[in-house]
Amino acid sequence: MTGRARCSRLAVVFVTLEGIDGSGKSTVAALLADRLRADGYDVVLTREPGGTALGEAIRELVLHGAHVAPWAEAALYAASRGQHVDEVIRPALARGAVVVCDRYLDSSVAYQGIGRGLGLERVLELNLAVVGGLLPDVTVLLRLGPAEAAARLGSSLDRIEREGEGLLAAAAGAYDELARRFPERYLTVDATGTPDAIVEEIVGAVRSRP
Repeated sequence: MTGRARCSRLAVVFVTLEGIDGSGKSTVAALLADRLRADGYDVVLTREPGGTALGEAIRELVLHGAHVAPWAEAALYAASRGQHVDEVIRPALARGAVVVCDRYLDSSVAYQGIGRGLGLERVLELNLAVVGGLLPDVTVLLRLGPAEAAARLGSSLDRIEREGEGLLAAAAGAYDELARRFPERYLTVDATGTPDAIVEEIVGAVRSRP
């Protein structure tokens, strides 16, 4: 059975990983992509901000640069996302690949819309506009308490992570709100488990989706 044939029968083709900093998104995303490839699927693993030359430049600016005003921050993330969808995500989906993305528009809604007080609806509207309404089939929320997340982060921190446990707590509450608001696409997973166990739970849930 070819990878293309198997992929065509997988109802879920766009999976995003969300959660506060330190929840293990990057590790789980990589393991999930490897697992799906081993099962014969064509998989594109990507991340935000990033995924394109423009996106990686924006990533460096917003995560490792000087102070960025809240709306400027939201706009930069949105610009990276718009390019990412146009250049990477839509073409991958069009050819029948499974896309696994480490963060997507929910991150902006959680961190900038709710965490920074810009407004859930306003930030969601901005991001839906730049991605042409493209939403994931499944958004995996790796749920972890802010204190444990802060402990995992250690001392090598980016600009957002340096804002500390207060922002983590606000973002954690925001993600819980998003999971309640969009239950049809959210899958909430306990991030205290091992990465392999988390991936098994995600794979089982993805395969059971109609």
